[in-house]
Amino acid sequence: MNIFALIDKHARAPLLSGPTPVEHLARLSGALGVEVFVKRDDLIGLGFGGNKIRQLEFSFGAALAQGADTVLITGAVQSNYARAAAATAAKLGLQAVLQLEERVPDMGRTYYASGNVLLDDLLGARRLSFPEGENEQGADAALREEAERLRRAGRRPYVIPLAVDNPPLGALGYMLAAREIVEQAVDFDCAVVASGSALTHTGFLCGLRALGHRAPVHGACVRRPAGAQRDRVTTVAAKLAALLGSGPLLGNDDVLTWDMALAPGYGRIGPPTREAIALMARLEGLFVDPVYTAKSLAVLIALARDGTIPRGARVLFIHTGGQPALFAYEPELNVTPAAARA
Repeated sequence: MNIFALIDKHARAPLLSGPTPVEHLARLSGALGVEVFVKRDDLIGLGFGGNKIRQLEFSFGAALAQGADTVLITGAVQSNYARAAAATAAKLGLQAVLQLEERVPDMGRTYYASGNVLLDDLLGARRLSFPEGENEQGADAALREEAERLRRAGRRPYVIPLAVDNPPLGALGYMLAAREIVEQAVDFDCAVVASGSALTHTGFLCGLRALGHRAPVHGACVRRPAGAQRDRVTTVAAKLAALLGSGPLLGNDDVLTWDMALAPGYGRIGPPTREAIALMARLEGLFVDPVYTAKSLAVLIALARDGTIPRGARVLFIHTGGQPALFAYEPELNVTPAAARA
């Protein structure tokens, strides 16, 4: 069975201008003793890019096929997904409604006004607030209630849900990304990717396995502990197979999750995250965000240091973007002494 022919049956809004590059990070490689290559999905051009654009090709494809004029999505206050959806809606002439959830406690004004929130407003999106941060079912229900209000007002809404019980349409985008990487003839022994909603992690892993590529894919937990995240990836994989109408896409030993960079929690900066941000910036001139890519890089660093990734191995790091969030974390990240700023 050709899995990729099954993907082609799903409506898709073309948002990518072409493959994103893979680059060798020579100085970081020298520091870690492994050969690090980065898939630059942060360079996707639309709306500051990132992995969510690949996912949204299929969500907006479905929305347009249904004649939608408004797209609704839920996510954290500094959600890359929401910002990418707002950018996509603007490009395609749709209205975006962003429901922003309170997932990260005790954050100051900068968190609520800068970074992705500022971009959301510039893109003309309408923002709603959801008071809880760990209630995916409730967030989806609130979004559907808003969609029903819009429908009664004569709009044609399309909801992009969050909870794991929904069909994982966005994961199709990273099955195609896996094919793109293999077609780029990238030789790698293992890969590291952030794992939150699990759509990127699961899609990429399932895509590799569908192509016969057996490299381990290390999922870096950004929202929940390793065991719970492993269960989520397994669930998403099963739902992805059902969405495609295929047989099982993964084996029992395929799902690898690591939570050593998760603390102190989603959207919070611990020492491994802080080190990863500084290391990538100062060795390679690249930026990783505090919520996703810095935590996945921190996992790569930890696995290289403890030998789980053997010395000299070729590691593919999936850079999923998210750099606008750095500005929202300025109070937590500012390392310049006050005297030097005077």
